[in-house]
Formats: sequence, structure tokens, C-alpha cells
Amino acid sequence: MQQERPFDLLNKVTGQKVFIRLKNNVSIRGRMSSFDAHMNIVLEDAEELDGGDLKAKLGTILLRGGNIIFISPA
Repeated sequence: MQQERPFDLLNKVTGQKVFIRLKNNVSIRGRMSSFDAHMNIVLEDAEELDGGDLKAKLGTILLRGGNIIFISPA
């Protein structure tokens, strides 16, 4: 069985909704449209969440890979 690499997982969720936690404890949900080798991520229809509740609609945003703690399919 071939082990899955991190970029394989990111390729699988491209075009799908994801939940992202940032280093400053901000939670973002949106549809991942693309990423690069530095794990910078472009999200569309992004929303900032506070305790699971909508805090702000952000639209299309770019998240710097160095600020991301984790990414999970939503």
C-alpha cells in the first residue's frame, strides 16, 4: 500500500469546502481553489468562524502557508 503524501491530500480537497485553523487561533471555512509548494492556499467564499458561528464573510482570500496549523475537509 502506497503511503499518501501531504500534497496528495491537498489535491483531493481542491474544489471542496475545508476548515482551516491559523496560528492566531482564527478559524476559517471556505472552498479551496488552489495551493502552492509553500502551502499558501486560496479560499473562495471564505468565512471567519467564532466558536463555530459565523463572525465575518471574507470572500476570496489567500492564506499564507506558514500561518496554517491544520486543514480539514469540512
